[in-house]
Amino acid sequence: MSAKSRDGAIPSAQDDNIRSSIEVQASGVDDEPAAGNQRSFSGTSHWLIAAACVAYSAFHLLVLNVWPLETWAFRLSHLGGGLFLGFLIFAAGTTGGDGARRSVADRLVLALAAAGTLYGTAMIAAVWGNWLLGLSAMPPTWATASFGIPLFAGTCVAVVHGWVFPDRRAGRTSPADILLAIASAAAIGYVIFFARQLQLRAGMPMAQPGDMWAAMTGVLLIAELTRRLAGVALVVIAGVFVAYAFLGPWLPGVLEHRGYDAKRFFSYIFTDNGVLGAPIAISSTYIILFVIFAAFLQASKVGEYFVNVAFAAAGHRRGGPAKVAVFASGLMGMINGTSAGNVVATGSLTIPLMKRVGYRPQTAASVEAAASTGGQIMPPIMGAGAFIMAEITGIPYLDIVYAAIIPAIIYFVSVYFMVDIAAQKHRMAGLPRSELPKLGGLLRQVYLFTPIVVLVYALFAGYSVIRCGTLAMITTAVVSWLTPHRMGPRQLFLALELGARMTLQLVAVCAAAGIIVGVIALTGIGSRFSAVLLGLADQSQLLALFFAMCVSIILGMGMPTTAAYAVAASVIAPGIINLGVAPLTAHFFIFYFAVVSAITPPVALASYAGAALAGSDPMKTSVESFKIGLAAFIVPYMFFYSDAMLLAGSPLDTLHVGLTAVVGVYLLSAAVQGWFFGKAPLAVRVGLLAGGLSMIEGGWATDLFGLALAGTLYLWQRRSARAAS
Repeated sequence: MSAKSRDGAIPSAQDDNIRSSIEVQASGVDDEPAAGNQRSFSGTSHWLIAAACVAYSAFHLLVLNVWPLETWAFRLSHLGGGLFLGFLIFAAGTTGGDGARRSVADRLVLALAAAGTLYGTAMIAAVWGNWLLGLSAMPPTWATASFGIPLFAGTCVAVVHGWVFPDRRAGRTSPADILLAIASAAAIGYVIFFARQLQLRAGMPMAQPGDMWAAMTGVLLIAELTRRLAGVALVVIAGVFVAYAFLGPWLPGVLEHRGYDAKRFFSYIFTDNGVLGAPIAISSTYIILFVIFAAFLQASKVGEYFVNVAFAAAGHRRGGPAKVAVFASGLMGMINGTSAGNVVATGSLTIPLMKRVGYRPQTAASVEAAASTGGQIMPPIMGAGAFIMAEITGIPYLDIVYAAIIPAIIYFVSVYFMVDIAAQKHRMAGLPRSELPKLGGLLRQVYLFTPIVVLVYALFAGYSVIRCGTLAMITTAVVSWLTPHRMGPRQLFLALELGARMTLQLVAVCAAAGIIVGVIALTGIGSRFSAVLLGLADQSQLLALFFAMCVSIILGMGMPTTAAYAVAASVIAPGIINLGVAPLTAHFFIFYFAVVSAITPPVALASYAGAALAGSDPMKTSVESFKIGLAAFIVPYMFFYSDAMLLAGSPLDTLHVGLTAVVGVYLLSAAVQGWFFGKAPLAVRVGLLAGGLSMIEGGWATDLFGLALAGTLYLWQRRSARAAS
């Protein structure tokens, strides 16, 4: 391991190049896409892209704090800017080649794309120019009537060009991607210009052909950027829902509906009932604000302090680096809140050190993946989950954060138990104290926790979430001046740039989720599916929750957590609530399982991110990360049976269910690992499993049974150990 730095902190992989580490997060901030398609610019191109990113972040901060903008215009600007930057920064395929000379077919296809895209853009520019110059109160008909087909066709050809003739030069944006960025500006520009009219005529017979073509172009651009940043799975799911809107009359049973023509459907889907709905509303406000806050912590290196504190506190203990992964992921999760981003931020340091003390590569990766996944349920930020939940349910954000405290703690406790028991089982030592940061020295820098303290205090003091995030951001910049890494203009510029890059995937994902939610709202499939769920469950809340768990995990395998929760909440939550489950419990149950889907095989995206860092087999890593997080799978059932775990009961009830939940997940962890104060034979493991499961309900009788069984097994293990010696 490299030598300690002068301030006693372990140098991390981020020390040498902050930008490179956060750019990896930028391509995986909500869940892991392919990072190899991100371009690395230099020279003038770099500064132009960086300036555009800074302008994007600064625009949001100004609108959120100083200069309010009309809701539709703000959301559309957020979406349009994200699409524009996304196509400039992320290529259609993996970059890194030298770029071959263009063929005749390549040039011909590119010329066709340019002709359509630029003609359509020119017509929309004429609409705006006519209004800006005051030539007429009404936009010219020749422009609004003729832009649509060329713009959509040119965009289609540009997308296909990126697939068929990929430009692999890492430091240069391809002409086709420049055309897609221009098309993004044109399509969103049309919708912004006609926003007031669209609010009245969208989804209605009076919708105009131009509305349809602009919306179709926008949906195509969203799908392509989502494919580049989040993989093809979410695009396929969104495509199935779009197809369902047109095929409804020919489908059987509960899937049947009257169907919709293209003009009505696409004009409807590009409103606040669809693309501009709750996911993009949250993305344009809370998500981007806290992502920029996370970028401030990284650029100022205040975030590294959290990791160093974890190393100083737990690095010397048995299995030390694995415990550091749990602590550091919990601390980073408070402000990062993303699975793959959290894996990259902390795993780049903890995974190599876990391998050093004896963990297999796949075990090291799986521990980091399981620990990092919990970041999305760790208050106060919880990724985007708390914000979207508040928007959908109407439950105050602070109530959701308050309710998440104990389940989040239990999650990390269960992962810690898994790590500790495995370390006992395999007799793994920690790191030498001489190679670790000195806790005393770090405690003298405890003021670096001030941004988190300010954030939490402001939230509980009743300030708006926007104000809280802004105050925390300002505090980060201020406290950085007490360290060698002061945030001057250059670091501020870097933080704003990286904040924008880290937001792009979430913009695409939230817009794609909005398409799915819009189809659900338009066709009514959500209410019909809820009716089917009620029929299958036959008035059994437990069976309905089991179905909800399965659907949430399956959706989470195919799409990032934010999108999976938004879709599952639209489809499943109403049926569960109709069975008498409290809205907060129902939504938190769904969200929890959407989160843990990141470590559930066969598609475990957080595990894949860890496997890439550890050099291990992705599938074996996902299976082991599922095993490590297995005890946490019972936590949602615990707060279903006892809402005291969501801090809804008396303090005594909360203390009771909290303590017994800790004992329960310990017994389950011991059963999974096969170690309970010594090697546990099969009968003991079955007994531990029964004892742990008996504590789910939170009743005194079942808890006493579980404790008695655990005590009996403990005495049995001690007796067996003495007999063996």
